[in-house]
Parts: sequence; structure tokens; C-alpha cells
Amino acid sequence: MKLPNGRTLSGRSHDYKRHGTSTLFAALEVATGKITATHKKRRRRVEFLEFMNEIVAAHSSPDTAIHVVLDNLSTHKPKIDGWLKRHPNVHFHFTPTRASWLNQIEIWFSILEGKSLRGASFTSVEQLREHIDAFINSYNQNAAPFVWTKAHVHQRRFKNRRISQL
Repeated sequence: MKLPNGRTLSGRSHDYKRHGTSTLFAALEVATGKITATHKKRRRRVEFLEFMNEIVAAHSSPDTAIHVVLDNLSTHKPKIDGWLKRHPNVHFHFTPTRASWLNQIEIWFSILEGKSLRGASFTSVEQLREHIDAFINSYNQNAAPFVWTKAHVHQRRFKNRRISQL
């Protein structure tokens, strides 16, 4: 469908209506594969630290080290980090730019999108949040750590080709 400004609209019908958005903060516990998540209206440092406070409270032992793998979103990286100074058992590790696949929560976000959100339609933000929460509850019932594997690559031979020498 062509819009008046010449741009093409794809993937949505002419009567598509956006009913709002929700920011989902999620953490994956690598030892169990379980997801902890919360919904926020905005995606700022304030909301991120509120979520981190929930994670720290859930792992309340002060001698427990918490390692958090994050992307390079500016929300995650302030110039001066007083929050980390107040939580010496929490350690932030940042993935290299364009390497979000190293962050296992990104793999889970792909699962959420593929198994729960793709093609779904919601008439309210609350309905979207309830749907995501139900998926997380169901997912956590059978959660397991991700297993990293490498597929064996078979070298293909060129048939009937000769390499000419120069």
C-alpha cells in the first residue's frame, strides 16, 4: 500500500490501530533458564534501576554475586554510576556492539516474539501485558538453561572444476 508521501506500508492493514506500547524488562537466570520480567510505561534509567532493585531483592544474600549481561543501550550505561557503587555484588558486563546474540535474554525475546507475539493482536496495553505474563508463567514451568551448540560444517567439493594456475 502506498502512502501519500510515497512510502510503502507493509505488514499492516489500512485499518491498523496502535493501542499503546509497553516496555518489558526481563532477566534470564542462566542456571535454571527461568525468566523474571516486569512491565514499565517508559524505558529510562529510572525504570531499569527499579527492575534491577527487584532482581537484587530476589537474590537477597549480600554475598551472592550477580552478573548482568547487557547491551550497550544508553539506559544501561550512565557516565557516573552511583547505583553500582551501592551494590558492590552486582557486576555489569556489556556485549560488543552488534553482538546481541551473545546475550541469552535476546534469544528468549526471540522465542517470545516467535511463539507468542507474532501475528497476535491486542486492543489494550493491559491485554498485551497479561498475554506476555501468561507466556512467561507457562515458559517458566518447563524452563531449562540454553545449551550452546555448534553445527558441524561440511566442506563441499567442487565437481569437475579445475583450478588453473597463473
